[in-house]
Amino acid sequence: MERQRLEGKVALITGAASGIGEETVRLFAENGALIVAADVQDELGEQVAASIGSEKVTYHHCDVRDEKQVEETIKFTLEKYGHIDILFSNAGIVGSFSSILQFDFDEFDNIMATNVRGTAATIKYAARAMVAKKINGSIICTTSVAASIGGSDLHAYTTSKHALVGLVRSTCSELGAYGIRVNSISPYAVATPLTCKVLNVEPHEVEAHSSYEANLKGVVLKAKHIAEAALYLASDEAAYISGHILVVDGGFSVVKRSTTSFAPVYT
Repeated sequence: MERQRLEGKVALITGAASGIGEETVRLFAENGALIVAADVQDELGEQVAASIGSEKVTYHHCDVRDEKQVEETIKFTLEKYGHIDILFSNAGIVGSFSSILQFDFDEFDNIMATNVRGTAATIKYAARAMVAKKINGSIICTTSVAASIGGSDLHAYTTSKHALVGLVRSTCSELGAYGIRVNSISPYAVATPLTCKVLNVEPHEVEAHSSYEANLKGVVLKAKHIAEAALYLASDEAAYISGHILVVDGGFSVVKRSTTSFAPVYT
């Protein structure tokens, strides 16, 4: 039997109840990881954990905007499994399309609190746990193709994703001394429940538009493709990769300078 790529490793995944987070929980579990799946969507999170099995996945409520909840989630993980090998900081929100001329700063603050402050908090407490246990851990963040391009009229979201790239690079520079790798995944448009809700469209409509706009033809981007990228960065196969922004966009950001109209460039 082939050895599972995350056999014996403990992973904390935020934003784990649906979309990319759910796909990653399932793929990590298939590859031998023990997982704490964190989210604010309690019913969905519990369903994901139950469908995989309590011996592999435990759901835990965590609003990453609240530092105390993040700290408590790390404590919960340590009490259950003794250590943390992998953090996939995936929780995030999108916000609404808006002109800068009518910019909503309350929405901006909430997006930054979730996407940037929340990620910083999860890195802070997961890294503390890794350093204390002398774990050569892997920290992975979800950014976006919006961290490379503009033009979608999602100004707060785009700003938050650019900030995350800086956070990944900055924390990589410090945590490398402890043997901890910090990377991120930058996806093109994925038809997650969050994307569909923001756009008020069905998954097949997102995929049809994304495929039309995409550079790489013949492949429809799915959440599983992002989960597979996370699996690679979490595994020992990426043992010397740190500070990297793994772009999963089929070349979109290389050949497109901006995106307009429907433009679901987020995850």
